[in-house]
Amino acid sequence: MSYCVSRRLFAFIFTCVLASFAIAAERAFDRTPRIAIISAFQPELTTLLANVKGPKKHVANGVEFTTGTLGGKRVVLFLSGISMTNAAMNTQLVLDRFNVTHIVFSGIAGGVNPALNVGDVVVAERWGQYLEIVAARELSPDKFAIPGWMDAGTMANYGMMHPRPVGVRSKGRAKEEKKFWFDADPKLLAVARALGDVPLANCDEKKACLTTQPKLLVGGNGVSGQAFVDNAAFREYTFKTFAANVLDMETAATAMVAYANGVPYIAFRSLSDLAGGGKGENEIETFFKLAADNSAKVLLAFLVAWK
Repeated sequence: MSYCVSRRLFAFIFTCVLASFAIAAERAFDRTPRIAIISAFQPELTTLLANVKGPKKHVANGVEFTTGTLGGKRVVLFLSGISMTNAAMNTQLVLDRFNVTHIVFSGIAGGVNPALNVGDVVVAERWGQYLEIVAARELSPDKFAIPGWMDAGTMANYGMMHPRPVGVRSKGRAKEEKKFWFDADPKLLAVARALGDVPLANCDEKKACLTTQPKLLVGGNGVSGQAFVDNAAFREYTFKTFAANVLDMETAATAMVAYANGVPYIAFRSLSDLAGGGKGENEIETFFKLAADNSAKVLLAFLVAWK
């Protein structure tokens, strides 16, 4: 190989390397280790953003990220958007653009456990995608069967709806796994359990008040799916089948992405409504702001307590 050719080859390789670094630098907003704090829609994030110190804005794919410190911790906050797809897509986006050490979700949810009330805050130990289902064939009125070659699973069906685990590929594992539950990080749960009584509001700024004093519950299950639930019978099925305290439309998707990337997560969800189990109109329109603020209060206390 001639000297001139060698020089041209070296220059080409050097240019490619520089371009690769430039692309990586463009994709990564900063490399500071941060806790990703996610909410699904704006009222859930308002109180948290108001408490961020040294906020700095970044935008990727139309999603606005705010970096700074919150409760003495370096954080990046953003809205995932409502829905399982938005939650999964934008959880991966924050992992790709920032150096995320932990993931924390804060927001509202529908209450499933009859012992819980609007305004309560739940920190579930694990989350499952309960609307990953087989829509079974109806053999006769109210009698359904899934294809014989398909794993029926162990969880009870709701009419034609048969819940199934999802396949997931993850960091450090060579093969796909079938999983239903994605566990919250035990160390983060221990911090939440040690919080004790966090003062929670039972009246909002418009003087709409609850009939019970909200409380914090750490433990139990949560489920997420692609539906807003306002149906008493389906709520009862969800409680009996999954022993769920809460249901929402995002957390299990974020939990699955966290698991796939080997990143610890935890979620704080305050009950804005009872998913069809209350009396009269669904409660979310009245109490979503109160619930969002209660979730934020617990999260802020959690960040301060987290050493």
